[in-house]
Amino acid sequence: MEDGRPEVYLVRHGATDWSVSGRHTGRTDLPLNDTGRGQADGVAHLLAGRPFALVLVSPLRRAQETCAAAGYLDRAVTTTDLREWDYGDYEGLTTAEIRQRVPGWTVWTGPIPGGERLEDVAERARRVIDRALGAGGDVALFAHGHILRVLAACWCELPPREGRRFPLETATLSVLGWEHEHRGVRLWNRPSSRKT
Repeated sequence: MEDGRPEVYLVRHGATDWSVSGRHTGRTDLPLNDTGRGQADGVAHLLAGRPFALVLVSPLRRAQETCAAAGYLDRAVTTTDLREWDYGDYEGLTTAEIRQRVPGWTVWTGPIPGGERLEDVAERARRVIDRALGAGGDVALFAHGHILRVLAACWCELPPREGRRFPLETATLSVLGWEHEHRGVRLWNRPSSRKT
């Protein structure tokens, strides 16, 4: 916590079989694969038992397993606001497969038939930010690539689509904080120490 202002530690879950193959994984509740379990153990080294006023975790198994491996699940609060973007009809497809149907498609520009709009994801992200700002200390969030990228954009008071500027690998640590009164990014996409 800097000058009474909380820092927000973002942890993207470790690898799953779908994240390795680039498949959009929103509501599908996949476990970590062997690589992801090793990465999640590495997250514990990055955080080194750091105390947090609040720990929030997505209800999806891959985030829960990463939070547990890092040593925080026993004090974490599960929130659906941190679940991954609902990709609707594009669930399980890669960007290349979607672009065969919709040339030039990106998750940031849509459309996402049967899924969430970007603004819906941003609304969830803003609720998480409000909780973090009221926590009375530093906060850890264990979640997923796209929701955390949207959250970073919202934290920086950018349009949610600017999450496209924040690529995020599995089992990485990022820190949102402050420079004077301005919210910004202190650390981004630092890999866990175990990329097995």
